[in-house]
Amino acid sequence: MDLSELRKEYADHGLDRHELQADPLEQFRHWFAQAKTAGIVEPNAMVLSTTDAQGCPSSRTVLLKAADPDGFCFFTNYGSRKGAHLAKDARATLLFPWFSLERQIHITGSVTKTSEEESIAYFARRPYGSQLGALVSEQSQVIPDRQYLETRLAALRAQHPEGKVPKPANWGGYRLKPDSFEFWQGRTNRLHDRFLYVRKAAGWEITRLAP
Repeated sequence: MDLSELRKEYADHGLDRHELQADPLEQFRHWFAQAKTAGIVEPNAMVLSTTDAQGCPSSRTVLLKAADPDGFCFFTNYGSRKGAHLAKDARATLLFPWFSLERQIHITGSVTKTSEEESIAYFARRPYGSQLGALVSEQSQVIPDRQYLETRLAALRAQHPEGKVPKPANWGGYRLKPDSFEFWQGRTNRLHDRFLYVRKAAGWEITRLAP
């Protein structure tokens, strides 16, 4: 399958050093606000990449639920593939691919679990169906068919009325503490603008990278 004809010329914007915030979290918030204003569907969708015990990478899309000086937070089943990977190697990357804005943000860092109190508080705010879904799914495990899920869902709905769903013991949050951010802006002739923030003892160092 030849896809060479699928070629887009980037031309909308540029990114200059003087436009950048000194703090990458503030720069992220600025771009995130612009992504929301632009109407990007689920601008908090991010590609989380982890590695298994053999060093084989794996990626999937998860939803960012908080971004603050403590890090970038998402929630999932701790028994999932990503959970098993993070238990072995806590290093991970996040990628926000905002194609319609010709932008990407790439973040690397180390991941820790959120406190049980944080996980319980967030679980309580989830929609009823999502709460039941967390109970139903033994994420990443082999199941026989779709009916297996539907049967479990019906049983758990009867067992746990709305407002009374307990947080599963193996479900909770992770927080990635960034060591680096890369802000990527598409430009003409593939001469894209790329700026890398790296955490240093004295603060964040900003450098421009070749495209």
